[in-house]
Amino acid sequence: MRVNTLKRVAVAFALALPGAAIATVVAAPAAHADGCYTWNRNLYQGRSGDDVRQLQIRVAGWSAYGGIVRIDGIYGPETAAAVRRFQSAYGLRVDGVAGPQTFNKLYQLQDNDCTPAHFSYGELDDGCGRGGWSGGPLSATQTKANAVRTMWKLEALRRSLGDKPLYVTSGFRDTSCNRQVGGAANSQHLYGYAADVVSRTSSLCRVAQSARSHGFSGIYGPGYPGHDNHVHLDSRRENNSDGLTNRTSWSAPDCGVGN
Repeated sequence: MRVNTLKRVAVAFALALPGAAIATVVAAPAAHADGCYTWNRNLYQGRSGDDVRQLQIRVAGWSAYGGIVRIDGIYGPETAAAVRRFQSAYGLRVDGVAGPQTFNKLYQLQDNDCTPAHFSYGELDDGCGRGGWSGGPLSATQTKANAVRTMWKLEALRRSLGDKPLYVTSGFRDTSCNRQVGGAANSQHLYGYAADVVSRTSSLCRVAQSARSHGFSGIYGPGYPGHDNHVHLDSRRENNSDGLTNRTSWSAPDCGVGN
């Protein structure tokens, strides 16, 4: 567990003041409350902007079963529903409004490099041990940003599995690495949109089944060829660069999870 900075403690105290969570009040957490990103207004349906987009990245793992949260900067019903699930998962007031309580929980969950509390860039970078984010079909910057989105979904999945560790066995792969391990030519690993995971406390079937409610649109687990010792998770529906026409694919026959 990471220790919160004094700055975060001060913000948490400020957010606990009476009236701080009133949805109609524009004011939100004080500026510079967090080293990664700070929200400066309450967000709810009808609002739009980069602050909404940043929120969507962090709650995308709380989508409906089989669904996704579009990262479009528009706070619509889909985003509000994801916020409600996030709030419920962390014991917050469930109203679908992203205000001080919701932001404070996000501040607690994210590190200054914008990764969530229980996952890191080091776990998601080049799967063949070379490190880095270049060598794939996208720029290193975009690939790394995609990996952050993947990590936030993994954080949500981890929470749903009792806040027990999930271990990433393969994240981003550059073209050479992907070829070396026998990955598909259009593997989502090439884009930073995929992670292979294992758990020591939950069965692979439970991981695969739970992932269907946490924003992943490609899920392969036990019973799918080559996936009896891990679960592959990806966000292919959100990838506009891979040329795939099938945007959703689930297969874990031994778990009763299939297309």
